[in-house]
Amino acid sequence: MNFGGIYPECPLSNAHFVVVSVPYDLTSTYQPGSRRGPAAIIEASTNMELYDEELKKETYLAGIHTALPVAVDARGPRQMIQAVRKKIRRIVAQDKIPVMLGGEHSITLGAVQAVAERYPDLTVLQLDAHADLRESYQGTPYNHACVARRVADFCRLVQVGIRSMSKEEGDYLPQSKVKSYSADYVFEHPKWAETVCKHLRGDVYITIDLDVFDPSIMSATGTPEPGGLYWRDVLTLLKTAAGRSTIRGFDVVELAPLPGVVAPDFMAAKLIYRLMGYMTDRRKK
Repeated sequence: MNFGGIYPECPLSNAHFVVVSVPYDLTSTYQPGSRRGPAAIIEASTNMELYDEELKKETYLAGIHTALPVAVDARGPRQMIQAVRKKIRRIVAQDKIPVMLGGEHSITLGAVQAVAERYPDLTVLQLDAHADLRESYQGTPYNHACVARRVADFCRLVQVGIRSMSKEEGDYLPQSKVKSYSADYVFEHPKWAETVCKHLRGDVYITIDLDVFDPSIMSATGTPEPGGLYWRDVLTLLKTAAGRSTIRGFDVVELAPLPGVVAPDFMAAKLIYRLMGYMTDRRKK
């Protein structure tokens, strides 16, 4: 089964996007299950209309190839991050856009490392309910709760949708170079997307933790937080970002499928396809 249920599938040599599943949730806390997220997203995607009603086009014609999943390394998150880095490095080396499906958020570090090797002046845009800026958590600096801190060690980082953090993270933010915008900021400032995207320049990697959404529309996450963003809020940001920068890769993580509830899976698949559409629109300009 491939993303979109496309037949015949685009060969890797002709693809613009390469979809990579990483079914890993070893460091997950509270509600595990994101290891099942990639398969649920791909299954849901086979039920999408491939014609995008907003963009008036069939985005898949740009070329979407679904790669084999990254094999899970159960030794620990550091080894798993390295496995992701190697996989994404090979994709980027072929001038393809990696689209990674998680899985827990710790895997993002490996993808960002690989993309930053090719594009050293990289900015990371993080959509998330949680800051993920802890120095260490549960005995490792590579826990999902530390992923943004590790990214900020070597990349510019812009966060949007934040509405939960520890005191450690709250103390770290003012002395860091991280640009962090809360969910409240989004709701209180009409031109919030333009403000956020002023910090994006050149090459950008986008990481979307699905708990950025309000749990009323996205309950299938490990740690749902009230007061989140809505569908059109997130699309506004992604469309603005795609128009102002060059997106070199992105991921959608932390879908923990709920038995018998397919709406979150379908929403994640549609989000991925829509962002692909925004990115290919920019290529034509």
